[in-house]
Amino acid sequence: MGPGDLNKAICDLPQMSDPKLVRGLASPDDAGVYKLSDDLAIIQTIDFFTPIVDDPYTFGQIAVANALSDVYAMGGKPLTAMNVVCFPVQSLDISVLKDILRGGVDKMLEAGVLLVGGHSIVDTELKYGLSVTGTVHPKRLLTNSGAKAGDKLILTKPLGTGIISTAVKAKMADEETAAKVAKCMATLNDKASELMQEIGVHACTDVTGFGLIGHTSQLAQNSQVGINISPSSVPLLPRVEEFAQQGFCPGGTRRNREFYSVSVIIADKVPAHIQDILFDAQTSGGLLISLASRKAKLLLDRLRQAGVEDAAVIGEVVSGPRGVVTIRQEA
Repeated sequence: MGPGDLNKAICDLPQMSDPKLVRGLASPDDAGVYKLSDDLAIIQTIDFFTPIVDDPYTFGQIAVANALSDVYAMGGKPLTAMNVVCFPVQSLDISVLKDILRGGVDKMLEAGVLLVGGHSIVDTELKYGLSVTGTVHPKRLLTNSGAKAGDKLILTKPLGTGIISTAVKAKMADEETAAKVAKCMATLNDKASELMQEIGVHACTDVTGFGLIGHTSQLAQNSQVGINISPSSVPLLPRVEEFAQQGFCPGGTRRNREFYSVSVIIADKVPAHIQDILFDAQTSGGLLISLASRKAKLLLDRLRQAGVEDAAVIGEVVSGPRGVVTIRQEA
């Protein structure tokens, strides 16, 4: 089963139509959008997963940053959230859950989001995340289908969270490397979202479980354009190339390669470990922004001034082949 099979199963359900439904199952995006009035729409999303770090407090922070990211990617402001908790009461002390929730609340406070409730169940495996509601002006909504030929692509966070997290679990990564990847995943995409809205962009999505190639492929397909990526321009987390060469690739990364290989052209000289990084399933990754070429340097400068230091132009949007991502061969 590929990473898109579950989404396809959901999208194959009978469609519910409503003139106020802006983004739903018929137009898959980072979140659902429902128009309340001419100047107000709500954004709804949910995301939860199993721990990817050992520290409960840090896991709570990462899970919240990840869940809020969908709202930021669509140009919205997250307002309220509800906890989603699956907890193995027979095998873990309740103090673990308290630390997770404390980390989550602290990250929500940082984002200016109100926790209004939630739901918990007893499960054999620990999972945590959020259901989030945000708002956006309907005319300022950003989607993953507006990229235009001639645009530049900016990625705001480095890649490699899946590969490095796998190395951390295998006790092969040092504490400094583990701390850096945890900090990256726990960082909100709020600054990047605010700045891209000020500058004005054509499309945006966030890079998460489908990896850079998967999410870029969706952007290309939904926008009916081609996308070229320069692998040497893609920002990477420290030591990720080393761990990729050693084979620390999670199952999600391998599934991404299997599923999205049909929609990507990779130059022969792109090393195998770099390909793995480009397919790597990310947690709480950065925003992938498509904007007019003339605005790219301005946005990049402002992002870096605001502390989004790893932001980089990683490629460009072209007229074709439509729906295809090309990883270019470089000298």
